[in-house]
Amino acid sequence: MEQSKIDRINFLARKSKAEGLSEEEKAEQAVLRREYIESYKRSLEIQLNNTTILYPDGSKKKVTKKDS
Repeated sequence: MEQSKIDRINFLARKSKAEGLSEEEKAEQAVLRREYIESYKRSLEIQLNNTTILYPDGSKKKVTKKDS
């Protein structure tokens, strides 16, 4: 996610606490937050896909997705 969008999220959060947001700004904030969360989830998933657990006995195991 671009830094400018993160800055906008932070600006809207501060404005919301200080004086409130218009309906248009609330909608923009919701869209930006959703985009940020999706970006965070993708980043975390990529990081976990490249993670290997090293056990004390020297064996290695790749982290796998848990079946629900």
